[in-house]
Amino acid sequence: MAAPTALHAGASNALNASTTPEISVVVAVFNERESLPQLCDEIRAALEALGRPWEAILVDDGSNDGSRALEREIAERDPRFRCVHLRRNYGKAAALNEGFRSASGQLVITMDGDLQDDPAFIEAMIAPIESGEADLVSGWKWPRLDPITKTWPSKVYNLVSRVATGLHLHDMNCGYKAYRAEVVRELYLYGDMHRYIPVLAVGMGFRVTEVKTTHRPRIHGHSKYAFKRFIHGFLDLLTVVFLVRYRRRPLHLIGVLGLLLGGAGLAILAYLTVLWFFGEPLSNRPLLFAGMLMVLVSGQFFTFGLLAEMLTYYHLQGRRDYSIEARYGFERLSSDEQP
Repeated sequence: MAAPTALHAGASNALNASTTPEISVVVAVFNERESLPQLCDEIRAALEALGRPWEAILVDDGSNDGSRALEREIAERDPRFRCVHLRRNYGKAAALNEGFRSASGQLVITMDGDLQDDPAFIEAMIAPIESGEADLVSGWKWPRLDPITKTWPSKVYNLVSRVATGLHLHDMNCGYKAYRAEVVRELYLYGDMHRYIPVLAVGMGFRVTEVKTTHRPRIHGHSKYAFKRFIHGFLDLLTVVFLVRYRRRPLHLIGVLGLLLGGAGLAILAYLTVLWFFGEPLSNRPLLFAGMLMVLVSGQFFTFGLLAEMLTYYHLQGRRDYSIEARYGFERLSSDEQP
């Protein structure tokens, strides 16, 4: 097999590796050895066409197909490519976290390593950010060229996500995204939270939009999608909704559930009390036990909610869990005037 051109980029065509990059491309890689040479060629071509300093960071999430050796070779041949090797397969969220920490550009692009995302759209992806329209741009794969076993679960997932979060994106889980650097510096991903990056960003006050991108069929390897990811996605959706809406006030969610249960339980017990006054026996009424159980569970909800409030209070002391867009005037303070 002929050596891929990605490994033989001429030094005369490369920008000085010491130049601080303006654009950082982060690619989470897991067993994509066959796709890497073409992907790196396309990334290089797309970014060189922009004429701006750039870097590409390949974060290997525990590949075992030879990808790691190829990534090292690519990085040695072209210093604008860097690679990070995680010790084992931790998941895409961990790989993106490390990529965000390693990126030094003011614009950060993420894309998958399977060649289904077209690097030629990088310019279109960063345009809304540079025009001031958005802080995060999510790709919208159109038309979608995956098999129906992947597209229909994705449609259901996106519909439920839009209803639950109020964020109207057509393809929330698209791996092709562009970020202002401030966004990635404030994101912390764990588990499978990478699916809901736009929701987390909106929750912090950043502006999100989407751009249509070409979706290409997979030609190498196989999809990492599995049905269990579909289930995990909905469980993560509940977590994200809670974190975005109730992280600072957990009792507002748990307390509402407690009020509903407690109110229903008290109404049932009041109704049964009236019947008891009129001589109706209650010992054989299942409704009596249902009402008592609702009141008891309501008390437990309030107890858990208050404990969550206490933990939140002590956790947030001296910490900042909000995002600051800008600070003005502080540079005018002299050292004697600073608080």
